[in-house]
Amino acid sequence: MTTSANTESTEATAPTTILLTDVAAQKVKALIEQEGRDDLRLRVAVQPGGCSGLRYQLFFDERSLDGDIVTEFDGVEVVVDRMSAPYLAGASIDFADRIDAQGFTIDNPNAQNSCACGDSFH
Repeated sequence: MTTSANTESTEATAPTTILLTDVAAQKVKALIEQEGRDDLRLRVAVQPGGCSGLRYQLFFDERSLDGDIVTEFDGVEVVVDRMSAPYLAGASIDFADRIDAQGFTIDNPNAQNSCACGDSFH
């Protein structure tokens, strides 16, 4: 006789992936179209460096690495490597096009400290 236990958790879980806003997805899509390639994806990574210890990298990549987490937003694939994933869980990427700011921005709830340059966090 076998019995099974209910192992489902009722706790709320934190987001495990990154979020790309609609505005950012449209900008990424336009940039990929400018490249003239259909095999590129947006790779988001965290690298050592910066004045606060870690910094973001955003770049187009055609590679698939072991352990990559791929999420699709409006036809745009966003890839996060397995080492960066814990640092980026729940982070949101947006695109600003204003007189006071232009470019991709990352709002990361995991960042405890940041520096004035805005490129690194701890």
